[in-house]
Amino acid sequence: MRTLWWVLGFVLVGGFGLGYGAGKSLHTERISGSAGDVLEDDPVGRLKVFIYELPSKYNKKILQKDPRCLNHMFAAEIFMHRFLLSSPVRTLNPEEADWFYTPIYTTCDLTPNGLPLPFKSPRMMRSAIQLIASNWPYWNRTEGADHFFVVPHDFGACFHYQEEKAIERGILPLLQRATLVQTFGQRNHVCLKDGSITIPPYAPPQKMQAHLIAQDTPRSIFVYFRGLFYDVNNDPEGGYYARGARAAVWENFKDNPLFDISTDHPTTYYEDMQRAIFCLCPLGWAPWSPRLVEAVVFGCIPVIIADDIVLPFADAIPWEEIGVYVAEADVPNLDTILTSIPIDVILRKQRLLANPSMKQAMLFPQPAQSGDAFHQILNGLARKLPHDNSVFLKPGEKMLNWTAGPVGDLKPW
Repeated sequence: MRTLWWVLGFVLVGGFGLGYGAGKSLHTERISGSAGDVLEDDPVGRLKVFIYELPSKYNKKILQKDPRCLNHMFAAEIFMHRFLLSSPVRTLNPEEADWFYTPIYTTCDLTPNGLPLPFKSPRMMRSAIQLIASNWPYWNRTEGADHFFVVPHDFGACFHYQEEKAIERGILPLLQRATLVQTFGQRNHVCLKDGSITIPPYAPPQKMQAHLIAQDTPRSIFVYFRGLFYDVNNDPEGGYYARGARAAVWENFKDNPLFDISTDHPTTYYEDMQRAIFCLCPLGWAPWSPRLVEAVVFGCIPVIIADDIVLPFADAIPWEEIGVYVAEADVPNLDTILTSIPIDVILRKQRLLANPSMKQAMLFPQPAQSGDAFHQILNGLARKLPHDNSVFLKPGEKMLNWTAGPVGDLKPW
């Protein structure tokens, strides 16, 4: 079986480009039915968004202090703001708005190593909500039920990078009625609010475009992964990080010739993904990572190892048909699982991944392009309209507790 796969690896479909700026491949397939239709929806004309004008200390000044925020995987909050400012769905008349958007860059507080610290985020968010509630009447009509916030941190609006601490904090109380646009999604988790829109993390489109290789390059790597298997600094005993799934990948397959896995991050990383049939997308500290975006963009079948994950735009992208789900407990059987997938199934997944609209939906390009992640977010908001009358509060009615949460959150920001 292994020999057979090594031979097949050289004849399976090669790379397909990023969808935009690349020639259209003949080896593509459109997903049939509602998923494909939703993916190609046009949100323009179906909703209007009012953008609150906040003091620059909530957004632009934070970015000026540390421009690295433009390139990390949480940058969707910045680019979504820029997109909406010039979007045809924007309205300057709040009385006709379907949705209200508050542009706050809550993840742009970075350590010297570039890791975002979420400790100020609850105070920032609370301060901004106090501001809009004091200066405009729209928040108080619904206590945020017709407002959306982009919260792309590890555990969304729970605002902590360690899961147990995030669970302990819970979603910021003032956001309990708002719609959250977030990268985090895991079923039955306190940090995933009902009605949230799960989005892909930010991956730099121009950088990926610069690393495209010839579309007919054979896929000679069977399984590819680059990244940590153990986080020795934060999890010295090795059982908590990635719930042990990454450690299991390494221990079981480090010497397996079908698996090209390493902690090294070569300069050919993007090129290697375009030469691979399967790309592992295991959970880390959170269940998601930019590898999922990179795999889809480069036509490498994502192997999703994250139990109960809620994937980006799951009502539009047919994840079951383009990817492979492997339970965390089944990681020791990865070689058997992947080599048992029929060739015709592999080829169909590759043809679906070759569809430019599939790639476009995972990206935040500048300028925005039809069908991209910006538009998928708007599609998600449009599908939640019209708002039910129950979102509007009766005169004097209150539902949110402004003094709930840790004492530190209540300090002025």
